[in-house]
Formats: sequence, structure tokens, C-alpha cells
Amino acid sequence: MSQDQAPRTAAPAAAPTAAPAATANATATATTITPVPANPRRPALIVLTGAVLLGAAGYASWWALTQRHHETTDNAYVQAPVVQVTPQVGGTVLAVLADDTDVVQAGQPLVRLDAADARVALERAEAQLAQTVREVRTLYANNATLDATIQAREADVARMKAELGRLQNDLARAQDDLQRRKPLLASGAVSGEELQHAESAATAARSGQASAQSALAAAQAALAAAREQAAGNRVLTEGTQVASHPNVARAATAVREAWLAQQRTELPAPVSGQVARRNVQVGQRIAAGTPLMSLIPLEQVWVEANFKEGQLRQMRIGQPVHLTADLYGSQVEYHGKVAGMGAGTGAAFALLPAQNATGNWIKVVQRVPVRIELDARELAAHPLRVGLSMEATVDVAGAEGQPLLAASGTATPRASSRTQAFDLPTTAIDTRIQRIIAANQGAAGPARADKAPARLAKG
Repeated sequence: MSQDQAPRTAAPAAAPTAAPAATANATATATTITPVPANPRRPALIVLTGAVLLGAAGYASWWALTQRHHETTDNAYVQAPVVQVTPQVGGTVLAVLADDTDVVQAGQPLVRLDAADARVALERAEAQLAQTVREVRTLYANNATLDATIQAREADVARMKAELGRLQNDLARAQDDLQRRKPLLASGAVSGEELQHAESAATAARSGQASAQSALAAAQAALAAAREQAAGNRVLTEGTQVASHPNVARAATAVREAWLAQQRTELPAPVSGQVARRNVQVGQRIAAGTPLMSLIPLEQVWVEANFKEGQLRQMRIGQPVHLTADLYGSQVEYHGKVAGMGAGTGAAFALLPAQNATGNWIKVVQRVPVRIELDARELAAHPLRVGLSMEATVDVAGAEGQPLLAASGTATPRASSRTQAFDLPTTAIDTRIQRIIAANQGAAGPARADKAPARLAKG
């Protein structure tokens, strides 16, 4: 039983060894015959790669054809002239006629000061002018008085000369009488008493002559003094009239100055613009030159774009600029042109300049302000305010203008750099001055300096 069962038990053990081999052959046959399916993402990757390459080629072409000729910066801001309103005279503020955000026109009154002191000063100057006219009239009147004095002194000199001549004759006669009587005294023809009388007469004649000579010298000195006084007075009057005399002109100038001070108690707007930074109040006592408020002429704004150093190489004066404002967005575009470049970088004019002379220095790319003028019509259609952010793109393709770095020449004054608000018509005050002069000049009318008489030249 044991021998018969042994083969039957071993036979089943060989079957599992053959079964795996058959399975491997079937699998190999199936792998060789069945095809592998394609990757479904491959076409998409090919399309994406082509799109990226096409986009890169398009961007490269766009940059090479257009973008490389443009320099762009968003470090740009709106600027405008800030015109300060300052008084030319001091005083107390009576009225403030404009406030912040108000739009005013050139010449419009902004602040009014108390004019009482200026009025008093004007009246004082007018009174001084009237007094000066009368004093100058006295100078002209003194000419005739001094001429009469000279004539009187000349008459005195002539009389003294005649008197001296008479006394000289008397002295000569007395000396002759004395000489004749001296020889006769020894013979007794002339008494001693008579000779003594002759000597006394000669001595008296000699004394009279000396007195006459002294009086003549005094009269001649008085005549010379009168002539000098007359000549000095004529220096003050000759070649001019009362109305045009230097003293009168000086007093008239003082009247005009006082009138100007009175007119300047009302402060006009130097330019048209919008009021900003008002810091004056009614009742405030202000001095000349105190800033009261500022005016911003919004039609004169420009853009200050801060470009990097490397962006300035190809920039030129007059190159076109396209700008957009953050206030309006990209739907509103401004057109301008390059007008100039600042004299230095922003760091150079900073309140605290950079200190580069240290061991831990790090190079920082500097920015230079470039001035961009805007189109006036576009600015009127879409107004801007000072300090607004802008984005500026300069087209540097054109090379016709002057290089920005070598820009030179005479600047053209802008409209905001001129004002006629302080030009006051002086016709009224000139008429007033002429009226004061005429009222104090007298009925004789304009007095002229007479020509110096020939006798002034005599010694």
C-alpha cells in the first residue's frame, strides 16, 4: 500500500512547476502583440511651447521696433509756479477777500489793509511840498533883494572913494600950507601960533584920510560879500523854474511815495490762479514782506519726471512725451514735449545730501528731474493739480533736437513770470502835485532865474 501510493502523491507536485512557465509565455505573447496608447498631453504641450515661442518672438520684435525707442518712468509729478502774495507796506488787515480753493484773476483784490497811517503820511507830504514851493519862491525873490544890496554897496564904495579923494586933496593943501609957513617963521612973517595951526590942520587931514581909507576898505568888503551872496543864491535858482526846482522835485517825489504807500494797502493778485495756503486773518498786524497766501496758476503746470541716469543718454529737447495721470487713469492721455533737465540730481539738492566718503559706500542709481511741458488744450480739458502722480513715456527715436545734457541758450520767460498787477496809473497824483505847486507858486506864475548881471563879475 505504501509503495503504490507514493507515485500518486508525487505526480501532483510536478504540475505547479509547469504552470508558471505557461503563464509567462502567455504574458510575453500578449505584450508583444498589444500596442501602447499615445500620451494625450503631448499635443497641448507642443501648442503651448509654440505659443510661448511665438509670444517671445513677438515681444522681441515689438521691443526691437518700438519699445527700445521709449524711456518710461512712473516717478513723475505735477509741478506749478507757487506765487506768494506779500504786502509792500505794513498795516492792520481789515478784510480778506479770497480764501483757499478760490480762483482769482490777475489784479483782483485779495487783502485790504488799514490806510489811515498812509493817508496821514500823504497829507504830511503834500503840506511839505507846499512849504517847499514857497521856500523856493523866496530864493527867486532874494535875487532881486541881493541885487539891490549890491547896488547900495556899490554906491557906498563910490561915496567913500569920493570922500577919500576930497580928504586927500585937503591933506595935500594942508601940507602945502605947512611947507610955505615953515620958512617964514624965522623971518617973523608967520607967527608960531599960525604955524602950529597949519601943523594941526595937516595932522587932522592925515587922520581923515586914514579914516576914509578904512571906511572904503569896509565898503569894498561889504560889496564883495554881497556879490558872493548873490552868486550863491543864483546858483540855487539859475537854469530852472520853481516847478522844476530840485527841492520841489524832491518834495513831489515824497508825495508820490506816500501816495504809492496808500495805494498799496490793497493787495492785488499778481497772476490768475487758485488760492492756496492762506495764513492771514482779519485784524492781524503784518509787516512788509510777510507771506499771506499763495497763488497757483494751474494753466501753467508742468510735469517733473525723474529718470534714471542711464535713461538720459538719447533724450533731446523737444522729443514727444505721452503721459497718463493716476487721477484720470489710462483713458485720458496727455501729450507733451521735453523742455529741459535739472542742474543736478534729487539727492544733490536734498536737505541732507548723501555722504559717500565712507567705507560702507553702496552705489545707488541716481535720478535727474526732466521738465515736460504739457499741451494747453489738453490741460484745459482735464485740469491737473500740483503733486499728482503721472506716468511719462519719452519717445527717444527722433534725434533732431538739441541733446538734453548739452542744452543751453536763453530761456524764454513764461506768462507766469510777468505781472502788471502792480502798475498803478500816476495821472491822478501827477495832476494833484501840479495843482499844489500852482496854488503855492503865486500869481506871478513860473519864476525863472535871471541872468547874472555883468556887475557881479566886477572886482
